Amino acid sequence: MTAQAAPHQAPVADDTGSYHYNVMRRAIDIIDGADTPLPLDELAARLGMSAPHFQRIFSAWVGVSPKRYQQYLALDHARYLLSQRMTTLETALGSGLSGSSRLHDLFLRWEAMSPGEFAKGGAGLTIRHGWFDSPFGEVLAMGTTRGLCGLAFSAETGRDAAMADMTARWPAATFLHDPDPLRPWVAAAFGGHGEAALHLIGAPFQIKVWEALLAIPSGHVTTYSELAGAVGHPRAVRAVGTAVGRNPISWLIPCHRALRKSGGLGGYHWGLPVKRSMLAYEAARTDA
Repeated sequence: MTAQAAPHQAPVADDTGSYHYNVMRRAIDIIDGADTPLPLDELAARLGMSAPHFQRIFSAWVGVSPKRYQQYLALDHARYLLSQRMTTLETALGSGLSGSSRLHDLFLRWEAMSPGEFAKGGAGLTIRHGWFDSPFGEVLAMGTTRGLCGLAFSAETGRDAAMADMTARWPAATFLHDPDPLRPWVAAAFGGHGEAALHLIGAPFQIKVWEALLAIPSGHVTTYSELAGAVGHPRAVRAVGTAVGRNPISWLIPCHRALRKSGGLGGYHWGLPVKRSMLAYEAARTDA
């Protein structure tokens, strides 16, 4: 199935993205510890940089000023997104915005593994993997011949934990370090040219939830309870939350766009700083 939309304009995965994210990650810690927004000179000094250099990194990474970005990183920004940019998933899904139609902001095609294949735990599958740079730190990419089946971010968990987490999902599969076939898909995933192909490997209920996540546009959010209603199980909020947390293809299946009803971030499998950065990054770029 193929879905088309305007190409995303995020930086292509190269050797600068993780450096920029690591700078932003340090900035987040400093911003969180400050009672008021910090002037550019002070924030840059705390990071051991000149103000012009810090400003250039910000512009390259997200395209807005550090002052404006601090507003996006504020803990209450999720509540603002929830009040101003909440999707109505049932309408979106009913209009054909999942599956073969428009999926957020990427040229994307995807197909799901059959329930029978899933029950085999990946038996007979060869899953290639490799480490790549991304705007949110190093990412572990995994894929079959059909497309990417995993994207895991290691900035908070570390490489070993990310690898162990992903390989445990398909214990009967054969894993092969072979990044080259994955490279075009990863580049497309983070803003390059071409098409990102996905191979969804999960239980039928999980895949239904992941399909719903694919209908949420960049810069917008939804709630776990709305997701539950959209997949036809309004009382299964906890089960939906578990399915969101088990999403193996982070960023492309945008589980970071799911929030609590209160506007709280909820959890995030690869660390809340990564989730906050993704939401702030998308909101800033949408406004810019």
